[in-house]
Amino acid sequence: MRSRKTYIFGTVVIAGLMLAGCGDGAADNAASSGGAPEAGVAEQAVPDQGAAGPAMGKDAQAEAPDLRVDQRSIIYRGTVTVRVDNVEAAAGQATGIAKTSGGFVSGDNRSSGSGSDTASMELRVPADKFAGVVDQLAKLGTEEQRQINTEDVTEQTVDLDARITVQQARVDSGRKLLAQAKTLNDLVMLEREVATRESDLAALQAKKRNLADLTALSTITVTLLDPEAEAVADDGPPGFLSGLGAGWDALLASLKVLLTVLGALLPWLIAFGLPIWAIIYAVRRYNRSRRRPAYVAPAAPQPPISGPPAPPQP
Repeated sequence: MRSRKTYIFGTVVIAGLMLAGCGDGAADNAASSGGAPEAGVAEQAVPDQGAAGPAMGKDAQAEAPDLRVDQRSIIYRGTVTVRVDNVEAAAGQATGIAKTSGGFVSGDNRSSGSGSDTASMELRVPADKFAGVVDQLAKLGTEEQRQINTEDVTEQTVDLDARITVQQARVDSGRKLLAQAKTLNDLVMLEREVATRESDLAALQAKKRNLADLTALSTITVTLLDPEAEAVADDGPPGFLSGLGAGWDALLASLKVLLTVLGALLPWLIAFGLPIWAIIYAVRRYNRSRRRPAYVAPAAPQPPISGPPAPPQP
């Protein structure tokens, strides 16, 4: 009996130890099979988010339009009126200022010998030197008037670029079809279509070049006056009085033209109009006299016939 109890007790102890070992192994397996993959997934997710973040940021930055002032297409135009002591010398200095800044003189109109010398010059200078050139021109003498105008053509430039790209693709596709033409009719039709597309592309490219020239080189009109020249009239802002003055000037100009025409026609009217009027008047008077009836004298009254009185009636 004692040996049997000892055997049963040993069996129970061994079974308990085996159950405890199985539980620890299951816990270890769970820790090794469940926790590690979760950590791996977490470690993989972090790099993915980090890689996606910069990529999304780059895409957003590429799609956002560049609105900086130095990246926009702006046309600068300016007019400056300066009174100087010597117009010829000042005109030479203005030419030197334009050439030094990398520009040139596109127009030069000077007048002298009428008691007052004046000069009107059109300068083309780089856009980044525009403000500096205007200030240098104003220092040639006494500045009397300055006007600066700007025009933002960024949207027009972007639109032209897009249209040129699309039109270039159309020209390329037309040339490919032209190379594959098999019949004479297809060849003639495709040649006409390609010529039309190339003409449209050339027109767009010409507009782009003109726009690029206006944005790259600014235009400055400088007027130089000597001390005795009359100042340039400033029309002032538009309004009722300005419109009334313009209408009155137009009326006076029309009257001057009308009087000039009448003065030119008056000698002709006297030389030819009076004889023609005299002839017409004489012909009408002659015709009127022929249509008038001849005068007939009235007949003299006849005397009554005398005789016996008529018998009375019963």
